[in-house]
Amino acid sequence: MKSDLPVIIVGGGPAGMVAGLLFARAGVRVTVLEKHADFLRDFRGDTVHPSTLELFNEIGLLEELLKEPHAAIDTMTLGLLGGRYTIATMKHLPVAARFVAMMPQWDLLDFIAGQGRRYPTFDLRMSTEATGLIYDAGGRVSGVTLANGEVLPARLVIAADGRRSVLRDAAELPLEDLGAPMDVLWFRVPVPAGMDMSEVALGSVDTRGMVVAIPRGDYWQCARIIEKGGFAAIEARGIATFREQVVAIAPGLAAGINAIHSFADVKLLSVALDRLTRWSRPGLLAIGDAAHAMSPVGGVGINLAVQDAVAAANILAAPLAGGADPDPLLARVQARRWKPTVRMQGLQRFAHRNIIEPMLRGEITRVPLAVRLLDRIPLLRRIPGRILGLGFGRQHVQSPLAKDFS
Repeated sequence: MKSDLPVIIVGGGPAGMVAGLLFARAGVRVTVLEKHADFLRDFRGDTVHPSTLELFNEIGLLEELLKEPHAAIDTMTLGLLGGRYTIATMKHLPVAARFVAMMPQWDLLDFIAGQGRRYPTFDLRMSTEATGLIYDAGGRVSGVTLANGEVLPARLVIAADGRRSVLRDAAELPLEDLGAPMDVLWFRVPVPAGMDMSEVALGSVDTRGMVVAIPRGDYWQCARIIEKGGFAAIEARGIATFREQVVAIAPGLAAGINAIHSFADVKLLSVALDRLTRWSRPGLLAIGDAAHAMSPVGGVGINLAVQDAVAAANILAAPLAGGADPDPLLARVQARRWKPTVRMQGLQRFAHRNIIEPMLRGEITRVPLAVRLLDRIPLLRRIPGRILGLGFGRQHVQSPLAKDFS
C-alpha cells in the first residue's frame, strides 16, 4: 500500500458523496467514481431526515443546502380506511432542522459535489464504471478495474455502489438476505394548479393496498406497494385498472392520474432487505446500501447510508491523513454501525410482518389501536418522530483536525 495513492470510493450516491466530501475535508486524497454521466435519475429516495440535515449543520452547510428545492415536512399523516391520522411529529427534536427535507436526490448530490470541489484533494469522475477489483501479491485489495479496461490503484477502496454492489460480490463478502414481502412501483402524478399538496396524505392505506405520495413542487413522486413479484399480474390487468386502483387508495391523486399513459411511465423497484455480516477485507470497506440494503419503510435508507459515511470518516480520515495503514481500523466502522443497522432493519421486518403483509393480503379492515392512540395523544407522536428523524446510533461530524477518532 502506498500512502500517496487516493482513497477510491465507488458509487456517487449519498454514502459515497458524503464520504468523499468528509475525507477531502480532512486532507485525504479521494476519488469518487460514478458510472452515470449525471445524478438525474427520477425514482430514488428523496427523504433527507433531521439526522442528515444536522450533519450538514455541523460542517456549516445547512443554510446553503436548504436553498436547494425542497419541501419541509415535520408532521407525518396517514390516510387509512377513509380516515386521516396524525402519527408522528419531529417538531421537538434537538436539532437545527426539525423536519424531513423532501429534496430531489439529484439536487442533494449536485450540492455535495459542488462543496467537494472546493477541496484540492477531491476528485469526482462521472461516466466512470468500476467493474472489479485488483489485488496485490498478498491478497490485499489494491485498486479497481474500470469498464474501459483501465486499472486504478488505490490506498483503500470504499464500496458505496448500492444494493446491487458489484464490488461486494467481487470481494466475496458474506451476505445475509432477510427477505422482503413487497416491491414498489414508482410513478409521477402532476399537481393541479392551485391545489394544496398537503391535501394528499404522505401515505394512504386501505384494503386494496398502499400508496405513498412525496411532494415535489408541481408533482407527486408516488409509490404503490405491491406483493413481491406481482408486477406482471398488474400489467396484465392494464393501465386503466392500475390508475383506478391508485385513485381508490389515494383519492387526492385523481385529478392528475391520467398523466400515467402506460406502464412505460411506471418503474419497478425490486425491494431488498439484507446486510453483510462482514463489511470489510484488507484494502476494502463497504458502506451504505452495499453493506445493508434497507426496505423503503420509513424512508430511512439515505440517512443510514450517510451515517455510515460519517462513521467511516471519523474513524479513518485522521489516520489516513497521517499516512497510517487503514486496514486495522476497517472493522471498527462495522462495529460502530452494526447495532443501529440491525435495530432499524428489525423495525422494518416488524413492519413487514405486521403491516405490509396483512395489507397486501387485504386483512387490514379496521384502524389499529396504535394508530388511533398516536392520533389522539400528541405527546405519543414524538416517539415515532424521534425514531424516523434521528434513528439509532446517530453520528456527529468530527473536526478534520481532531486527534480522538475513537
